Amino acid sequence: MVTNAWGSSGGLSANGTLVQAGGWSSGARTVRYLSGSKASRWIEYSCALSRKRWYSTQHILPNGRFVVIGGRRMFNYEFIPRRKKSTFKVFKLTFLERTTDDVENNLYPFVFLSTDGNLFIFANNRSILFNPITHKIIRRYPILSGGSRNYPASGMSALLPIQLRDPNPKVIRAEVIVCGGARPEAAKLADKGVYLTALQDCGRMEITAANATWTKEVMPTPRVMGDMLVLPTGDLLMLNGAKRGTSGWNFADDPNYVPVLYKPDGPITQRFTELKATSIARMYHSTSALLPDGTILVAGSNTKNYYFTRGTKYPTEFRVEKFYPPYLDPLRVSDRPKIETNFKRKMVKYGKGLTVVFKLKTILRVKLSDLKVTMYAPPFTTHGFSMNQRLLILAKRQLINTGGGRFRVSVVAPPSAKVAPPGYYLIFVVHQGLPSPGVWTKIH
Repeated sequence: MVTNAWGSSGGLSANGTLVQAGGWSSGARTVRYLSGSKASRWIEYSCALSRKRWYSTQHILPNGRFVVIGGRRMFNYEFIPRRKKSTFKVFKLTFLERTTDDVENNLYPFVFLSTDGNLFIFANNRSILFNPITHKIIRRYPILSGGSRNYPASGMSALLPIQLRDPNPKVIRAEVIVCGGARPEAAKLADKGVYLTALQDCGRMEITAANATWTKEVMPTPRVMGDMLVLPTGDLLMLNGAKRGTSGWNFADDPNYVPVLYKPDGPITQRFTELKATSIARMYHSTSALLPDGTILVAGSNTKNYYFTRGTKYPTEFRVEKFYPPYLDPLRVSDRPKIETNFKRKMVKYGKGLTVVFKLKTILRVKLSDLKVTMYAPPFTTHGFSMNQRLLILAKRQLINTGGGRFRVSVVAPPSAKVAPPGYYLIFVVHQGLPSPGVWTKIH
């Protein structure tokens, strides 16, 4: 890679190409492409963006294009690729100007494609529903109280799993969760060596509801700079980060070593479960990713400018870990379903029936009510936010026992690109909370 990708955004295109935008210095106006072929190399266009994009957010749209929103002192957005290569077009978004403050606590805004094709955009402590076609704000949501949630305050956020029970619903519910972060003044004080306790609350809101409002919950511990991943089961995993301070070099202390499992559908007092702690501090510039086998790859932490391997409280971290969620308990792992359907060269069609054949080693009786078939859109994760992350729980039709421990489950594909943007997804079969390894498929 020739240009500087620090603080960039990214996502997988409809054909599986990694599209990465912006960065620092030489990379601020760059768009980079990396295909999935074995002989692929980075293709970089250093002046492809109309504005410098440092700490901006990128999201794929139903038409397959990407929107790139914000960045440092950038109160606007643009699209890639452009309609005409010779024309630069940038659109003003005053919402970003109104949510900034003296330390810019609205960078890397949380952006999610709602099920109606509009964009939910959250910055600092406020949010809107925005139409990227008409360039109009559809609605403004209530303020999420408690503090700032975006970089450098760096809370966590995810679109909760989308339930597709009815093949033709009038309104498909979409719900967002925002957890942790920091008080607005945390970055200023951290620069002076004073590390404020991070936020410990979460806000949940059904963004498709007419009377949308935030509902608060409390995490087991405070967390800033954490990652929030959606698991194949529909549960959420929170890990990495710190209990005090904010994002930035030497701006945090008291690492949060304990991952937390969050069950969105559990009783409100029983949704959080603390899991086995790591011994490695994962703070600024750490990351994580769900792998197709269901494990979590965890890496990074660089709390100082340049690399420091010794002589400092939190040296640059080069070790990589794998985290095994509770569903990979060794006592249960032999009961995992295994998908036998080969989706290669098979395109999933919107709204059409989809059949998945899977095998179980030890269980002969399977009920349709014990099954989920989920589709996961792999995200681009940086600075605590997983862009384009999305889990769909498909509507089920029929389950047939074909013998020999094999079963055939019929489901319905997502109804449109508004619900599932075109591209590659991992399909999982989940039986009694135990997911199969994922299998790649493509919807377009």
